[in-house]
Amino acid sequence: MKKRPLGKTGFDIAPLVFGGNVFGWTIDEKASFDVLDAFVDHGFDAIDTADVYSRWKPGNQGGESETIIGRWLKARPGVRDKVKIFTKVGSDLGRPGEKGLGETWILEAADRSLARLGIDRIDLYFSHWPDETPYEETLGAYDKLIAAGKVRTIGASNLNADQLGAALAVSRQKQLPAYQVLQPNYSLAERKQFDGALRDLCMHEDIGVVSYYSLASGFLSGKYRSADDLKGSSRAGGVEKHMNERGFRILAALDQVAEARHAKPAEVALAWLMARPGVTAPIASATKVAHVESFAHAATLHLTPAEVELLDRASA
Repeated sequence: MKKRPLGKTGFDIAPLVFGGNVFGWTIDEKASFDVLDAFVDHGFDAIDTADVYSRWKPGNQGGESETIIGRWLKARPGVRDKVKIFTKVGSDLGRPGEKGLGETWILEAADRSLARLGIDRIDLYFSHWPDETPYEETLGAYDKLIAAGKVRTIGASNLNADQLGAALAVSRQKQLPAYQVLQPNYSLAERKQFDGALRDLCMHEDIGVVSYYSLASGFLSGKYRSADDLKGSSRAGGVEKHMNERGFRILAALDQVAEARHAKPAEVALAWLMARPGVTAPIASATKVAHVESFAHAATLHLTPAEVELLDRASA
């Protein structure tokens, strides 16, 4: 599988990243191991998680996803050398002091993530959400982690163009580590946050981009087309907002391209993202080995200019 440089991080990745939010939420440890094995077997090599995954499930504390990934790495000698591990800090873990981007918490949270993952160094450590902490303090904490060999490089999730530009300016002015990767909410169904000034900035600064909600919580799979389809789904809240005239127009375009290319709508949606200027790799989750096989097909699906134009128009 052809790799892509991830901005200026110094490493390359396959064109799709595994989204580890499902581990310990919608799939158990055994199923998680199965999909991770399949992911690596198909030539993919980057796994994204966060310290907060998956705190939202009743009975969970946060850290479940990292723990499962750590157990998988331990059970698969040699696989650590084949994969890049991304994780995040900053989300509220529900206990005093365990949130945000202050130095004290970042340094402690990194050690906890390393312990759960069972690794010596995080390949890419993200600020999960912007907060009120001065960029100099946050980046200074990352500077200490990089100097200690605990983190290889850093990224940010959910920043807008002004915030990312300000953070980059502080990095230059104070000679601190700079965000090398952005993780935005971006898909055919959600284009406003990244298209425009933010994408232009990332391309100008050669910042890698790994998009999340790449399938809009499953909406772009075509699985959800009516209220009845949402019954019993753990993702209903994230899908329902797309069930409108624009959303169904996007599904119709996906169906048209999918039928012509003997592909699934989700594969076409991922292929569109992989072909977008400025995007390094979409993040997508799998709960079955068959989903990973679909990822592999998406990675080989090269859309024609006419197909891209159809999808662009439908999602405008």
